Amino acid sequence: MEISLDQKNAFVCGSTRGIGHAAAVQLAQLGARVILLARDEAALRRVREELPAGRGQRHDYICADFNDPEALREKAERFMAQNPPVHVLVNNTGGPPPGYASRAEPQAFLKAFSMHLLCNQVLAQALVPGMKAEGYGRIVNVISTSVKQPILDLGVSNTIRGAVASWSKTLSRELGSFGITVNNVLPGTTKTGRLQAIIEDRARKSGKTAPEIEAELLAEIPAGRFGNPEEIAAAIAFLASPAASYINGVSLAVDGGKIACL
Repeated sequence: MEISLDQKNAFVCGSTRGIGHAAAVQLAQLGARVILLARDEAALRRVREELPAGRGQRHDYICADFNDPEALREKAERFMAQNPPVHVLVNNTGGPPPGYASRAEPQAFLKAFSMHLLCNQVLAQALVPGMKAEGYGRIVNVISTSVKQPILDLGVSNTIRGAVASWSKTLSRELGSFGITVNNVLPGTTKTGRLQAIIEDRARKSGKTAPEIEAELLAEIPAGRFGNPEEIAAAIAFLASPAASYINGVSLAVDGGKIACL
């Protein structure tokens, strides 16, 4: 099974922490040159220096804020004009704040739509021409299990994640003939800063303690534990590899069995 990414270039969004960071590390371990994307330049520099580079990779970064899609487009296009084609794009952006959809302001939906779907589109448009020229492309979107089963108190996130999944499926059908696959990874309850924020928010709203909320979340997972970012990253890395060339347009849950639907 060929999972090496030697001579491949990979963009990884949100790559200074959590799932994005773990994905950047695993792609680099497989031999890819990794281009990190995030808004904290100091963190980007630190992660770039920490990435494995035993195969002679020259890792790089772009400092960009996903609150500004047009600035992101400009930076991505400028980078691509000066560098070789990118073969792998990992779209990964932190989720919107918790809250019920019925109580959310319309602006909250617009902001999330811009940060997630529009920025994904901007990066795809900047990178797909190079993927076509190379005859190899992998777009992996890190979304959420809410694509299949909405999550309580994440109304805006549930809505926008569904839009990204539909965008992804549409793109997979448009690009498949060029050797480009487009797939989604749906992390379950994973030990990240976002999970801690959700636990604290639910505890505050319910009057329960954080350990009580954590126990409730664990009770929903057949595996009996939370996921690790590295486990999500392993799925991303596989979908980015040559071994996954005939997997296209899927939404892969990595959730310890939490989702109840097929």
